[in-house]
Amino acid sequence: MKLYVGNFSSDMTEDRLRDIFTPFGTPDSVRVISDRQTGQARGFGFVEFSDNAAANAAMASLDKKEIDGRPLTVNEARPINAGSSGRF
Repeated sequence: MKLYVGNFSSDMTEDRLRDIFTPFGTPDSVRVISDRQTGQARGFGFVEFSDNAAANAAMASLDKKEIDGRPLTVNEARPINAGSSGRF
């Protein structure tokens, strides 16, 4: 299960995000989305678990949990609609 993780600070790293989720199981992948120009985290990313029980436990425990003074948003990632660029 792939989880969307949002509302974290711009100094979040993939290692730190992995550490936050590891108590629930070993994530298969962790990705922090970065700004192309500055390299800073854009405030969201993705964590993927092959174990759905671990993913659900992480989602239940970490959604709205305050990290660095900001409440995380953690929910199941939704696929991007094909053909929709999201731009106007």
